[in-house]
Amino acid sequence: MRQILSIAALLAVVAFVGQTIAADGEAKAVCPVAGKPANPAQTVEYKGATISLCCGNCKAAFTKNPAKFAAKANLQLVATGQAKQVSCPFAGKPVNPDQSVTVAGTEVQFCCGNCKAKAAKAEGDDQIKLIFNDKAFDKGFKVTEKK
Repeated sequence: MRQILSIAALLAVVAFVGQTIAADGEAKAVCPVAGKPANPAQTVEYKGATISLCCGNCKAAFTKNPAKFAAKANLQLVATGQAKQVSCPFAGKPVNPDQSVTVAGTEVQFCCGNCKAKAAKAEGDDQIKLIFNDKAFDKGFKVTEKK
């Protein structure tokens, strides 16, 4: 019994350390099709940047209909640092750092409390679609140039 508890405790520590490293380290891409961790070997060009997917099937689905997955692909661009926020995604105005919402682990800033409240009301995929749809993305974010 003592061995089982020791093993369970060890696994808990390993899991915690793994999450801490992932949280502190480089941003991990999430497949915009399946929502699984992306495979760096499965990529497509998108908006002058690179989207990572988890497998060949998702790569084929994304390539066939990128508009269907645009919001999550746009989120991946921001989460991985390939796109930077330049203005409020709703109003296109300069952002106020005090007016921010975390969306799927990515901080997004807004120009005012009204825009922030609009973003904060939505949840999950609805929030991602609201903030990272192509219209909002084009208004609030800019893909950085590849080196």
